Amino acid sequence: MRLRIDLSYDGTGFRGWAAQPGHRTVQGDIEAAIALILRLPETATLTVAGRTDAGVHARGQVAHVDLDGIAPYYLERRLRRLLPDDIQIRSVTAAPEGFDARFSAIERRYSYRIVDGRVGPDPLVRHAVVRWQKRLDVDAMNATSEYLLGLHDFAPFCRRREGATTVRTLRELSTVRIDDVLVTTVRADAFCHSMVRALMGVLVAAGDHRFGPEWAVEVLAHPGRDSRVNVMPPHGLVLEEVTYPEGAALTARNIESRSHRALRT
Repeated sequence: MRLRIDLSYDGTGFRGWAAQPGHRTVQGDIEAAIALILRLPETATLTVAGRTDAGVHARGQVAHVDLDGIAPYYLERRLRRLLPDDIQIRSVTAAPEGFDARFSAIERRYSYRIVDGRVGPDPLVRHAVVRWQKRLDVDAMNATSEYLLGLHDFAPFCRRREGATTVRTLRELSTVRIDDVLVTTVRADAFCHSMVRALMGVLVAAGDHRFGPEWAVEVLAHPGRDSRVNVMPPHGLVLEEVTYPEGAALTARNIESRSHRALRT
């Protein structure tokens, strides 16, 4: 049976999602808990919608795992009892036919929070908000966003992985101010490694008037990573939501996602 696991976590104490020998990770903690609960001789591998980096948080992460003879409600209850407080299991359910936590997803939504006031962040949320010393111009940030929306090769914003494409469709990149806190919403069909944090680096550079909004076009045209783009700190980033199609569209989405993305000519 394929089980869908919806979960949240505070990324502060983790070396990211993906299991790494000698390091604490979200995947590692959950897989170890499942193995202990079910007394498995080998680890049951989780597949996740989006691998988060060290220090990145998630409110709406989704994973799946294939297990035999286990009731979803039983696993949900036991995981909640066994896992530490910085991981929250929201639900464990039987996945519909064709569901794949990674390849069935049609959209991921992230938020990024920056505080640019004189006082700094509220100490109670300091692990989820990045402090910026200079007041940022939200209008300039949103003007910059307009140049980045749509289908592009985001190689200048991504850490390259052999054989992986960096073509993505960016559907939303918008910033609002709530008092001294800036909240940027980022939506796309998928993201490559460090893409959101690099996008934020461009927006912040425009927001503090180091570059004009049109600079985003120059960055996009760069053949690879642009050294002038600062990758923002991870702790301001939260995976808020993963969206999936319904019914038979799940299988079709799997096939589409596994095919190599390319820019249309």
